[in-house]
Amino acid sequence: MKNVDDLIENAASLAERGLSKGEIADELNVSRETARWLVERSGAAAAATSRRDSDDIHVDWSAVGADSGRLGHVGAALADLLVDANGTVDVTVGIEKAGVPLATAVASELETDLATYTPRKHQWEEGDIEDLGGSFSRNFASVEDRDCYVVDDTVTSGTTLTETIDAIRERGGNPVACAILVDKRGVDEVEGVPVHSLVQVIRV
Repeated sequence: MKNVDDLIENAASLAERGLSKGEIADELNVSRETARWLVERSGAAAAATSRRDSDDIHVDWSAVGADSGRLGHVGAALADLLVDANGTVDVTVGIEKAGVPLATAVASELETDLATYTPRKHQWEEGDIEDLGGSFSRNFASVEDRDCYVVDDTVTSGTTLTETIDAIRERGGNPVACAILVDKRGVDEVEGVPVHSLVQVIRV
């Protein structure tokens, strides 16, 4: 995707497939507000005439995600970032959807168990997202009484990281650190947990 029109077209396609605005935000690596705007502008006339000023950016890392070898290399780099600053843990927690492949590569590199967390934004369409809840998958490892790393692809505001960290603590786990492929906001820590990123986007 090279421009806003491409994003609008992709948002429309995802909405037609039944994805919620929260899932669209996750799929396109943009904020919920940006996802809503893209869906609202997905009519042809609106797309041609409407633009907005935004402080959000789209991150396309499909060149990494489409190739298991590249994904493994990026996972190894994220694992190195985590271990270098924080030591070893028991479980690597991937945030659905895009964080899970990265977390799988990190877990493989570090030889940890793997857990996955689905944030509440995946259920979000409109209204107060605080009324929704996220969940851990029962098909993967438990975080209870275990030290955990959290892995995701991008961080925009830190809201999803905060939710995941809180959910780990509520389950009796200990979130030690987070690893992010691209940090769009310059987040150094969330809820007292350090955040390490391979790439930081800095506006000048």
